[in-house]
Amino acid sequence: MKGFLCVGIRKGKKRQMAKRVKKRVVFISSFLPRKCGIATFTSDLITSTAAAAKGEFEPLVVAMCSGDDLKYNDPVKFEIRQNVKSDYICAADYINFSHVDLVSVQHEFGLFGGEGGSYLSLLLDRLKSPIITTLHTVVDEPDEAYRKAMIDMCEVSYKVVTMNERGVTMLRDVYGVSTRTVELIAHGIPDLPFVDSNYYKHKFGMEGRRTILTFGLLNKNKGIEVMLKAMPRIIEAEPSVVYIVLGMTHPNVVKYDGESYRFSLQRLVKDLGLENHVIFHDRFVTDQELHNFLCAAEIYVTPYISRNQLTSGTLSFAVGTGKAVVSSPYWAAEELLADGRGKLVESGNSIEMADAIIDLLKNDSLFYSLRRSAYEYGRSRTWPKIGQAYWKLFGAKQLPVRIAAKSLLSAAETISSIAAPEPSLEHLKKLTDDTGLFQHAKFTIPNRDLGYCTDDNARALMVMVEYHAQHPGPEALGLFELYLSFVMHAQNKDGSIRNLMDFDRTWRESEPANDAFGRVLWALGTVMAKPPSPAYLSIVKDCFDRSVGRVQRQYPRGMAYSILGMSDYLKQFPGASDIKRQVEMAADELVKQYEESSLPDWQWFEDALTYDNAVLCHALFVAAATLENEKYLAAAKNTCDFLLADCFNADHFSFIGCNGWYERGKHRASFDQQPIEAAGTVMMLRSAYDATGDNRFLGLQRRAFDWFLGANDLGLPLYDFRTKGCSDALMRSGVNINQGAESTVSFLQSLLAIVETYAIIHKVQDGQAKLPHQVGLFDEIAQPPAAVGFVPVKHGNRKQALEVEEST
Repeated sequence: MKGFLCVGIRKGKKRQMAKRVKKRVVFISSFLPRKCGIATFTSDLITSTAAAAKGEFEPLVVAMCSGDDLKYNDPVKFEIRQNVKSDYICAADYINFSHVDLVSVQHEFGLFGGEGGSYLSLLLDRLKSPIITTLHTVVDEPDEAYRKAMIDMCEVSYKVVTMNERGVTMLRDVYGVSTRTVELIAHGIPDLPFVDSNYYKHKFGMEGRRTILTFGLLNKNKGIEVMLKAMPRIIEAEPSVVYIVLGMTHPNVVKYDGESYRFSLQRLVKDLGLENHVIFHDRFVTDQELHNFLCAAEIYVTPYISRNQLTSGTLSFAVGTGKAVVSSPYWAAEELLADGRGKLVESGNSIEMADAIIDLLKNDSLFYSLRRSAYEYGRSRTWPKIGQAYWKLFGAKQLPVRIAAKSLLSAAETISSIAAPEPSLEHLKKLTDDTGLFQHAKFTIPNRDLGYCTDDNARALMVMVEYHAQHPGPEALGLFELYLSFVMHAQNKDGSIRNLMDFDRTWRESEPANDAFGRVLWALGTVMAKPPSPAYLSIVKDCFDRSVGRVQRQYPRGMAYSILGMSDYLKQFPGASDIKRQVEMAADELVKQYEESSLPDWQWFEDALTYDNAVLCHALFVAAATLENEKYLAAAKNTCDFLLADCFNADHFSFIGCNGWYERGKHRASFDQQPIEAAGTVMMLRSAYDATGDNRFLGLQRRAFDWFLGANDLGLPLYDFRTKGCSDALMRSGVNINQGAESTVSFLQSLLAIVETYAIIHKVQDGQAKLPHQVGLFDEIAQPPAAVGFVPVKHGNRKQALEVEEST
């Protein structure tokens, strides 16, 4: 096999009998100490499978991380940050090189990044080992993103496990999954004895009390308020009753909503006078603590609001330990409590809930009948039995040799080919105070004398939207809100935008012409397309709507920035006809300028190539895709090819220098080259791919990004791996040591765009898309056919290049 050293057995040597090899199974899941039900499930599954395998099982865990700084122990071998795409690709390489026999995916949509958890496909499509996927959620009416993510995952899975009979039917009818692929294995439950709860009540000081329990991570769907409203009626019938709400608030709820739900429940307890009858245990309990609480409880309740819950570990535990259960009729409860194993009441109906519980408290015959039926049913679902079922599945003698990606995977598609720094906010934070982002720096030290500008803060706002999408967390959100605050403050009541602010927070009275208006509109549109939270939408929309009527009063680049912002607006509100009209008018104006200025040897919008040139093509590619307009697309392709012919120098980019620019018919300035040109080109090339589907643009996009890392005229990196900042310019004498806002933001924009592109690369057939920095691979995508009009040549022969272009 090419690229591998194969070692055989020497002839004449007697083979020794091989030792029985353990089956290596990788589990892709959340895992302890993460406070998550699936983490606990996976831990119990590994323990029970190991017991069933009797020494023939070696588990490895690839742990899904949500941003918490947790320390994992064995069997965790690798960690994936939920919203970092490159981690999924890297994890696939790690698994492929770890000689595993099988991959077990514990799937819940919310565990994985991307819409509908789609980032998981980045990993699964690359794996060489068979995949068995356990579904913890199946949605009966999925939107397109969730439906596609589920189908893609099932297609690459050798077997799909569901825990509920309804799940088998839904997979067949909703997702088209063959029943031959589906295995039904119940949710495991602890193997606890059938006990008298009075024996355990003394552990909690509850002797003489009738005990009701709910446990699990709190969120609004738990419907605890329904049970609390039932309590006065229950207490009237049985004054000794106490209701225990066991469990902390779900970490994801805390992250976005804090403890608002728990506080509302505590207020309700006080309003209803239930202080002596309700106990909140706000913590994540150990298995032993949970067992003690279950044994102490007489009645278990799950008053969930939504019916659409296919599995419930907490309800399974309660049934398996022989609790008398009262529940709302969600899917898992309907199956677990059928045939007299529990009582179902209408969702949200506190009176029905109260009456059902009172009936159990007063009717011993019914109470013990439910308990016995539940306990006997649970004997087939104890973890030892479930471990045996999974081991039978894992230990099958004839697993497929390879359940692989839909196409062969090239080395170019592995993590080793990404060769890009980890996105870091370290230098950006250094340039930021509580007002906003400073314009300039002396080396890495913020230059307070020159203050702030809206241009840079708008760009930084866009970066934080993209960064938060890939690395959500409080740090990113804090910077996002800071830059958004600056941008909002820059807006006048009439929708115009102020640009320059001194360090004392006063706006400068007279300003040179600038593109701050367009950049602000682009930034606001970016927020609307990818809001970190829906709560920001109304605020940002108000700002956008206040300014959008002034779009036509700008220079070409400002018009281009505005087109990009308005196109993002339409991603959130596609029916906004007034915004569509504004996009069309702005795009028509750019095309008009192109038609008036272009000549056969000068396919451009103006008589000079100056700064941020690529954004003009970028805007027309986006307008063409947004409005499905062929005229815009033709102009975008012509100008893009012209710009690439000027800037791409056989194997690297060489951007227009700001010391003279490039006027038609005059000398082209080679220096100083600025990072904004590389960033603009990176984003333009992605939009070119989106509009045309031409894979060459993806390769060129990587080349443009590599300009930051040293693929430039001087072979010097502008990105500083130590400071995490970016130099302000590539000069004839070297790099400018100053690392200001525009350059650092440009680098981050480009890096985040490149990471985003890897979601596309993995879908492209092998051989059609190669990463550009690999020797011997670049020519396939970076050298387009002559008919396209883009002819990369050495800078010393630009006149010839333009002549060739005209002839083609």
